[in-house]
Amino acid sequence: METALDFNLLRGLRVVESSAFIAAPLAGMTLAQYGAEVIRIDMVGGGIDYARQPMMPGGRSLYWTGLNKGKKSIAVDIRQPAGRELVQALVTAPGNGGVLLTNIGVPWLSHAHLSERRKDLITCTIEGNPDGTTAVDYTVNCAAGFPAITGNGSIDSPVNHALPAWDIACAYQAAFGIAAAAANRQATGGGAQMRLALSDVAFSTLSHLGMLAEAELLNQERTSLDNFLYGAFGKDFGTFDGHRVYVAAISLGQWKSLVAACAMQGACEKIEQEAQLNLEKEEDRFAARLAIAAYLEGWFKTRSFAQVRETLDTHKVCWGPYQTVMEALARDPRLSEANPIFTRVNTAGVGSHLAAGGTLRMGTTHTGSPVPAPLLGQHTDQILQEVLGLSGAALGKLHDDGIVAGPERDPLVNQPLSV
Repeated sequence: METALDFNLLRGLRVVESSAFIAAPLAGMTLAQYGAEVIRIDMVGGGIDYARQPMMPGGRSLYWTGLNKGKKSIAVDIRQPAGRELVQALVTAPGNGGVLLTNIGVPWLSHAHLSERRKDLITCTIEGNPDGTTAVDYTVNCAAGFPAITGNGSIDSPVNHALPAWDIACAYQAAFGIAAAAANRQATGGGAQMRLALSDVAFSTLSHLGMLAEAELLNQERTSLDNFLYGAFGKDFGTFDGHRVYVAAISLGQWKSLVAACAMQGACEKIEQEAQLNLEKEEDRFAARLAIAAYLEGWFKTRSFAQVRETLDTHKVCWGPYQTVMEALARDPRLSEANPIFTRVNTAGVGSHLAAGGTLRMGTTHTGSPVPAPLLGQHTDQILQEVLGLSGAALGKLHDDGIVAGPERDPLVNQPLSV
């Protein structure tokens, strides 16, 4: 009998996050989805990524609110010594805290400095390069060779992809590392100093995918393939009514489904005879990709999208439609409340919108439902009272001195948010 799984496996763990942009905020949001209490350290008035596009007409960033769901926000002026002391005290407070996630390399947040105050401290610092120098997803991506083989790209005319893949992969590795370190601390009482370089994530992926060994051992450079799938068969095709789809046949089962759906048994036999290939093998399908695509071009362009969809679905072909985000929002059930990972939330300064929670599932149980991103400083007083035990008078003085702020006013109604 299946039992329900509680995905809040990190319940009780307090993580202080001092970060910007994608990798560290996404790592923090992932930890929050598994039950951790994640406290963002925000600059009074917002940090360097607080107003990144896209923006709501009222001035709230959908980028920032998207990456900070489920967190708490404390607004602190870290340019002042008293503000830095507050952050250090939060990170090293006793109990289930003692975890810092950051991609902001400043000496006063270093593991060496903070561990003097808490010996079992866990820190995870995300860097650009392992030597501490600056890099971002786009500068790492070009150095890893992918723009030279994306689409019709080359080293002389590279094609960048829009997905910040290395930021995303880095985020999940950071979250995993913190969860593992927290489990180890619970078992042994020991802390951990972890550093994770964005470029290491990208270059290690070259190894994991065999691309590094391909260059070193086979002395061959991967070249761009337009929209073909490397190593098997996959390609995009257009229907006669202007739609475009992608079909993939990596496994033998997928290939047989595609052959049956598109009635291409005869064409396959002809290709095999002429090229002396066996299309039941992945590598031979890749070698014959141009001939296979030539047949399929004719099959798809004589059929409507509705006919293509019905035929491919009937034969269980692995395929997908090309669509914009707005088109997917309008017609794809995977991007709707029909998919349990999505829920409508009401984010201050944004309004009601569809938002995703975690994606792991067991039976009907999913990783936590999305919780809207906070306003800047929404939890300032609450956190300082609960974690550091500050009195009302002490909080009042911090506000008067400009050391802390919050809650920010909700730009939709121009009124303070009730905490």
